Parts: sequence; structure tokens; C-alpha cells
Amino acid sequence: MAVFRGETSTAGEAKVAGERSLLLGIGVSAIGIGMYVPFSLVFFHHVTGLSFTLVGLVMTVTGVAGLAFMPLAGSAVDRFGAKRVNLVLYGIRALGFALYPFAGSLPAFAAVALVTALADRSFSVVQQSLIGEVARGAARDRLQASTRALQNAGMGAGALLVSGVLALWGTGAFTCTAWANSLAFALAGLLVGRVRPVPAEPAGPCAGRPAAGYRMVLRDRPFLGLTAANFLTALGYSALSVLFPLYLSTWLAAPDSLTGAAFTLNTALCAGIGVLVAGRVRRSGARRTRSAALGALLFAAAFAGQIVLGTLRPGQSATLAALLVIVIVYTLGELVHSPSGGALSVSAAPEPVRGRYLATYQLSYSLATALAPSLFTALLAVDGRLPWAVLTAAALGAALALLRLERHLPAEAVHAEPPAAAAAAAAAAAAAGRPATAAA
Repeated sequence: MAVFRGETSTAGEAKVAGERSLLLGIGVSAIGIGMYVPFSLVFFHHVTGLSFTLVGLVMTVTGVAGLAFMPLAGSAVDRFGAKRVNLVLYGIRALGFALYPFAGSLPAFAAVALVTALADRSFSVVQQSLIGEVARGAARDRLQASTRALQNAGMGAGALLVSGVLALWGTGAFTCTAWANSLAFALAGLLVGRVRPVPAEPAGPCAGRPAAGYRMVLRDRPFLGLTAANFLTALGYSALSVLFPLYLSTWLAAPDSLTGAAFTLNTALCAGIGVLVAGRVRRSGARRTRSAALGALLFAAAFAGQIVLGTLRPGQSATLAALLVIVIVYTLGELVHSPSGGALSVSAAPEPVRGRYLATYQLSYSLATALAPSLFTALLAVDGRLPWAVLTAAALGAALALLRLERHLPAEAVHAEPPAAAAAAAAAAAAAGRPATAAA
């Protein structure tokens, strides 16, 4: 596939130096994440020997502390560059997992978990900033799609790998798994170290002024609007893992095995056709705001489908078929929204303070993830359809906000390629006898 060659895959998409190494590193680190995230409590219980209660408490406290660290990570990106900070975080994660088997006491585990959580929570900010640092234009959208596909595939492979290891060697293999995670993060860092940032764009008329830091972010009303719209969509991203299993078991009284089937289908589609769907959207020439809004509308359609299903409550076979269709629509929304929304946030952030901007943007995901369990369970206790109604309204609100923000955001953020460049590429493609959409 073209996206793994580090070459121009379509007209108008700039070459990303070291793209193959970057994507391979992301895939390797995703395998490491998949090896412990689905089993986190059990994983750390067996690695450290501490009780489940203590492990859970430490994970909660360090996770919250990690959120507070995200703004500092954004500042570090602006000062030292995304690539350097990315490599530091890989190094911290590698060291943390190498030390976990030796952290048998509560203070030792808390110390290692805190440092590792700071790196884990900040990693999404830094990785998004790195994409902005190494790619421009439509190449950012392509990397966003490839990254998401590889993360889904890698996490699925990691979960399967650790399941096989545990089946063969029992829970004692968790220690070896921790060291394997350490090696995975170290290898990922070596691979990502080969990527090369693109030259900085020419300075604008405001060159020479010192960056205003987070004050500049807070004064940027269109970007704050984009962040608020993403919070509404991010609630939908939490639905499959938090609300869906509860809804199945309580309101629909469906077998729990359907949850596993839904997750498997979602992961397989994200890994298998994620790049294909994103490429089709990108080549259509759609504005990022509009394709992200389309993804939100697909979310709304899936959530409305859950309301209909929860009202009709058909037989088990019809419920299974309906749920699979709903999951497919939901996943398509994810595949359409994620690359466009990610590239939109990266491109809307001014380059000198991109880290701070993206740290603010990523907090919308973190806040939605933290709020989702209590919000969904409270609404579900009233009526099983109520949380889906709230999510439908949130997704529709996000779509409307994205469309309204379109004329307030920078043109280079809204368009994957400047309109003039896209027209020139289409003319060149037509002259060469290629379909115009392939160059858009």
C-alpha cells in the first residue's frame, strides 16, 4: 500500500520522510498497549503482587494526575519539538514496564505507575503534534487514518498475543509480558526516531512576537468551539465500551456474547477498511469540517437506531441483526470523523503553539471519557433509551457546530489542500487522463 512506502500516494500529498518507520513504530507500540490495557487490573496485580483494591486505587489516582500533566506536555512540545518529546515518552514507558516486575511494594508501584501514567496520558497530544510536524496538507489526513488503523490492529494483536501466552504459561507469564511491553516501546522509539520533520512554513506577519502560551488558546474562540464540538462527539466514542454492554444486558436482556461480537466487528472494520474509507473521503475533496460533520451524523444515525431497537425490542435473531447493522454504521462514522477531525485540530493550531493547542483539544476526549460512565449509568437508570437520545442530540449538535465553525477556522485547516492547489492538481490529472477525484 502506498501509505507504507513513505512516498506521494496521490497528487498533492507531500512525501513524509521516514513514514514507513513512523507507522511501523506506532503499530509496534499499539501491540504493547494491547498486551495490558484489556487486562490492566489483573496485569498489574500479578506483576506487582499487590491486591486488586490497591492496584485500582493507584491506577485511578495516577490517571487523574496524568490528565493534569497534559498541559505541561503541550508546553514541552512547543519548546523542544514533538519528535523529541515523543522519544522521551517512549523511553519513559519502556523504563516503566521494565521496572514494574520489581515494584512489589505500594510506594514503588505508585512511583512507577505515576511516571508511566504521565507519559501515557500525554502521548496522544504529542503524537498528534508529531503528525503536524512531519506532514502537511492531505498527508496529515492520510497519516491520521493509517495511525488509527494500525492502533486498532496492533491492540487487537496484542490482546490475542497475551491471551495465547497466558493460556500456555499461566498468569506467571504477566512478568514476561511486562518486559515484552518494555521492548515494544523501546523499539517503537527507535523506529519513530527515523522520521524527519518537514521544514517550518514561512513566518507570517506576526513573526518575532513571543508566543502567548495558553492565553492565546483561550482567546481563540473558533478553536475553543472546535474543542467543544469534539467533546460532544467524544461522548459517542465512549458509547461502545461503556454504554453498549450495559444497555445489552439490562434494557435488551441480550446475551453478553454480543458485546464481544460488537467489539470484534468494530476493531476488524477499523483495522481492515479504515485507510480505504479515509482515502475515499480525502480524494472526494470534501472539506474537513464537512467530512467530520458527516461522521457525527453517522454517529447520530447509529444512536437513533438504538432508540428504535430499544422501543421495538424484537426477537433475539432480529436484535442481533439490528445490532450488527448499528455497529457498522457507528464504525463508519468513526472512520469518517476521526481522520478529518484529527487533521482539522492539528491544522487549526498555529505552529509555534501547536502543542498547547492540541493539549487543550485532547482534554475534550479525556473529559468525555471521565464523564461517560457516571452520565450513562444515571441516564440508563431512568430509561434505557435516554442515554442514546442524549448522544443523538450531542452528535447532531457537533455536526451543526462543525458546519458553523467552517468559515471561522483557517482555510488551511478546513481544506486538506488549498482550493487553488486542488484545482491545479485536478487540471494536471485531467491532462494526464486520470480521474479528477484522484488528484483532489
